[in-house]
Amino acid sequence: MRHIISILVDNEPGVLARVSGLFTARGFNIESLCVAETENASYSRLTLVTSGEDWIIDQIIKRFENMINVIKVVDLTESESIQRELLIAKVVPTKTSRSEVLRVADIFRSNVIDVGPKSYTLELTGTKDKLEAFVEILRPLGLKEVTRTGLVSVAREKKK
Repeated sequence: MRHIISILVDNEPGVLARVSGLFTARGFNIESLCVAETENASYSRLTLVTSGEDWIIDQIIKRFENMINVIKVVDLTESESIQRELLIAKVVPTKTSRSEVLRVADIFRSNVIDVGPKSYTLELTGTKDKLEAFVEILRPLGLKEVTRTGLVSVAREKKK
């Protein structure tokens, strides 16, 4: 099963290495990892996506909770959460497909962040499915390069 784990840690050198080391030691793949400072520069939030048996992931989460420098661990898998990724794509269209690329960008509400003599660079945020659909539509239009952030996620406020 796919798991989304949010980990609040001290913003110090070596913390990320210790967190990823837990996965390496158990032979798990980290599918996505996004790390950045929070609203408080003393802390960073890691959003980690992995797949594995629930009981094994639970053990890993318990190990995180006992680590020095880990403030809070939340498994967002079962809770309602808002999830987004960022994608930047470079497209080198033919003369006839240039307008089609801009039409696709408009439909997906992406931003054109750079225009070159032969290429467009597009930025899109959204769910994993939305980004994958965008890439598949751009592929025949001259998609040359794609880079993506990892998933970022935050729990929704509980409704009363």
